[in-house]
Amino acid sequence: MPILSPEPSVFPNNLFSGSVTADSNRCWWAVYTKPRQEKSLARQLVQLEVPFFLPLIAKTNLIKGRKVKSFLPLFSSYLFMYGTEQERASAFGTDRILQTLQVPDQDKMTVDLQNVHRAIENGEALSVEARLQPGQRVRVKTGALMGVEGEVLSRRGEDRLVIAVRFLQQGVSIVINDFLVEPI
Repeated sequence: MPILSPEPSVFPNNLFSGSVTADSNRCWWAVYTKPRQEKSLARQLVQLEVPFFLPLIAKTNLIKGRKVKSFLPLFSSYLFMYGTEQERASAFGTDRILQTLQVPDQDKMTVDLQNVHRAIENGEALSVEARLQPGQRVRVKTGALMGVEGEVLSRRGEDRLVIAVRFLQQGVSIVINDFLVEPI
């Protein structure tokens, strides 16, 4: 049982619907936070009504013989804000941000974050992958992740599908069977 309820990880809930991300006044910002400030910043962005995505994954620990479930940021110290320049300035007022990086390719970032969000929502067991190396690009052709694109890598004898946030050169991976994917 979690000590606290899950923090908001997507605001608004329909952020990845085409209508929200089609706003031409907004753009994606990779927000680099002060250490351990991602969730606090997310709470404040909800109050400011600034759209964001904070990928969170569940982690279970054994503390004094009790299982405790917590939700940790997938990308340490990063939150993805979809806002205007004015909203970015307001977010700096929270005193939780060290730096913001404007994303040059907005469409790629939207697709990458949608893929990560979809994998989290489907409850996949994710592993963080840093400094991605080029590999064969594939698309999932069946199942709950049908249409998700990524790269295949082999780790400890398992084939894994890497879903990348190319801008950060980081991503997540899930175990996948080769018959579920097709080359693109």
